[in-house]
Amino acid sequence: MAKISTAQIKELRDLTGAGIMDSKRALEDADGDIKQASAALMEKGLASAAKRAGRDASEGVIEAYIHTGSRVGSLVELNCETDFVARTPEFKDLARDLAMQVAAMNPSYVDRDSVPEDAGDVSEDEILLDQMYIRDTSVKVGELVTELIAKVGENVKVGRIERFALGE
Repeated sequence: MAKISTAQIKELRDLTGAGIMDSKRALEDADGDIKQASAALMEKGLASAAKRAGRDASEGVIEAYIHTGSRVGSLVELNCETDFVARTPEFKDLARDLAMQVAAMNPSYVDRDSVPEDAGDVSEDEILLDQMYIRDTSVKVGELVTELIAKVGENVKVGRIERFALGE
């Protein structure tokens, strides 16, 4: 087993946001390989994100985005469990990115659960969490939310969305 330095632990923590002991264990299991340890931590985080899905998320932020020219805007409610997480830069950045996504892609619903039964056939483009992310089309919006859950260790969910455009 390779000796793990504090510099390696710090690098992995900066990369993943994981705790010190989790980072150390992941590096030990990966024989010091940062990429392998990062992948292991992400898997562990994504698995634990599924467990957090049922927890109450009553804190958060409402983020507004107004597109250049002030002709299109959106509001997004992004919820989490504590106001501490709501104040983190990662949480605020995700809220901003989601507001831009809503302004650009005009989804009708947040997720499959919010689609009314009488809505008929609804495409992925009409559901925010199923849409491809506008800044990186290899990732779905729902995956961004799941990654944040894994990083912050709390349930995070999109509460409500609204898009406004002049003339609509």
